[in-house]
Amino acid sequence: MYADNCLRGKQVLSMEWHKEAECLEDRLRKEILEQIDLSRDVSDDELLEMIQGKICEMGNDTYLTVEQRLEMQRHVFHSLRKLDVLEDLLSDESITEIMINGPDNIYLERDGQVYKSDYHFTSLEKLGDVIQKIVSVNNKMANETHPIIDTRLGDGSRINIVLPPIAVDYPIVSIRKFPKDHITMNRLIEYESISDEIVEFIRKLVIAGYNIFVSGGTGSGKTTFLNAMAEFIPSDERVVTIEDSAELRLYGISNLIRLEAREATMEGKYEISIRELLKASLRMRPDRIIVGECRGQEALEMLQAFNTGHDGSFSTGHANSARDMLSRLETMVLMAGELPIVSIRSQIASGIDIIIHLGRMRDKSRKLIEITEVIGMKGSEIELRSLYRFEESSDDGRVRGAWIKENELMHQEKLKRAGLLT
Repeated sequence: MYADNCLRGKQVLSMEWHKEAECLEDRLRKEILEQIDLSRDVSDDELLEMIQGKICEMGNDTYLTVEQRLEMQRHVFHSLRKLDVLEDLLSDESITEIMINGPDNIYLERDGQVYKSDYHFTSLEKLGDVIQKIVSVNNKMANETHPIIDTRLGDGSRINIVLPPIAVDYPIVSIRKFPKDHITMNRLIEYESISDEIVEFIRKLVIAGYNIFVSGGTGSGKTTFLNAMAEFIPSDERVVTIEDSAELRLYGISNLIRLEAREATMEGKYEISIRELLKASLRMRPDRIIVGECRGQEALEMLQAFNTGHDGSFSTGHANSARDMLSRLETMVLMAGELPIVSIRSQIASGIDIIIHLGRMRDKSRKLIEITEVIGMKGSEIELRSLYRFEESSDDGRVRGAWIKENELMHQEKLKRAGLLT
């Protein structure tokens, strides 16, 4: 803990000092590596004391302020033991996205705006070392055989890595950070992402056991919304979550099982797919099943789970609208096998009750765009009914507006059974 306490805080170095500091830090790293006893594990505290000692020796030849010593100490420690420059970026809660295009180009997103940062890795090899540290935590591999990796950090941050030769010029790392504080529905109301009336409506839907599918584009807040929506799940229910990389953080549910898919080894063995996890989850006596995201043929098992008595299940998917989400689901189910399109649509219509569509607006805010009820089949087509819709009303650079109630919920049987119909 001593090391953690000593490494808190930040001091931005001046441009004049920056290049000289890099040279000193590089020299310091080499001396530390030569001094470390590789025959045993060196604790964080021991490593930090070694760095402090070397900085004191260096101070005899080069004048260093207290701030410069602390900055150098933190940088060298992070480069030797942790994730190098990423440590500073990950600890900055104002940053929502980190995009690494090789060792020299790191782009950050703050408040919806993307800009190039002054941070960089000392070399391509150092970036490669950091990538290996990231993937090894979750027992994944990153090499030419497995050049595309989806994984996560301990805080839930989502990471996508693409390596050469798939990435033509250099390794690409994209990190989607999630807030350390739990985002609740009340917080979403404060952010003007949703209204009080709709939150109450969704609360009733969740408690009553409606199967809800959340759709939206990249960065529209689907995972955040799913986490917030799960706060309405009764605490005595047994919930199983199934994900490619475990990102969901559900609170208030003690009987919670989290399942995560596993990639195949270099020999092509031991893969555990989302499809297999869905099949296994049905034997775990779940009250609800939450599939983090449907991307492919696992959509067939997801629909089957929704249609086998697991009321109140959730999932998410990428789409431009609720209608587009249905088309994408049809395509994903077809990836699992040649099935009649009418049969697929019937499964969708009977399995999914509500589609909540989210959007990222032009001012970078995230809002609930529409709530749509899946009515059922009309001939060979799925019939939809819009319940709530966001309507813009301002043109001052910020997207403002109100949610208009367009129709009443048609299928109210579940609300009646739950005693929630008013």
